[in-house]
Amino acid sequence: MNVLIVDDEPLAQEIIETFVGNVPSLNLVGKCSNAIEANEALRNNQVDLMFLDIQMPQMTGVDFLKTLQHPPMVIFTTAYSNYAIEGFELNAIDYLLKPISMDRFVKAVNKAQELFDLNKKEISEVSAGGDDFFFVKSDKKLVKVKYNEILYVEGLKDYVIIRMEHGRVITLQTMKSLEEKLPLHDFRRIHRSYIVSLSKINAIDGNVVEIMEKGVAKHIPIGKNYRDELLELIDKKKL
Repeated sequence: MNVLIVDDEPLAQEIIETFVGNVPSLNLVGKCSNAIEANEALRNNQVDLMFLDIQMPQMTGVDFLKTLQHPPMVIFTTAYSNYAIEGFELNAIDYLLKPISMDRFVKAVNKAQELFDLNKKEISEVSAGGDDFFFVKSDKKLVKVKYNEILYVEGLKDYVIIRMEHGRVITLQTMKSLEEKLPLHDFRRIHRSYIVSLSKINAIDGNVVEIMEKGVAKHIPIGKNYRDELLELIDKKKL
């Protein structure tokens, strides 16, 4: 699991970082001292689990979590026990009182790991095939989207636009959450803001993918962090 530490106390950051380093299943992607830094870190990294301090300057951890539409799993860390009920009302995985012991830390991580593994299993079952469609909420309705009709997906802040052969669907969710719904053997993320259907790629020209949309060539950029994986996949399909 990718981990983000959010705490305004350097010593507390150091202790949690040490604990994280002692658990092989955890990968630290960043440390932040306040909600503003944490918000930016969440935008730029895939974060599965956030250790979030409650008492911080400018904005508390509780208030920060309330601002997130698609938060990662959260374990609150604090020196004050009176926030426990509110923390669990926000679906926090656990609540660690400072000073945090290693055994209590591991117990909290195990709870998160169990949920993480369960979600991965569900995603894997979707990716393996079966149904040829899924539903998304759009304009107060649940709309059926068929995998084989998707051309590409475009991210726009907290929304995604699913571009299809006969129209589009706009839904309130993150690119990451939608990416997890799509079968890996048919779809690939090629840019921070784009996921494409491999079967709908008409051509690749340099750092651009070409997909025909309503008879017009749509040119989609390939992000440098995604280029090698995409070309490797394409190379396997070459005659």
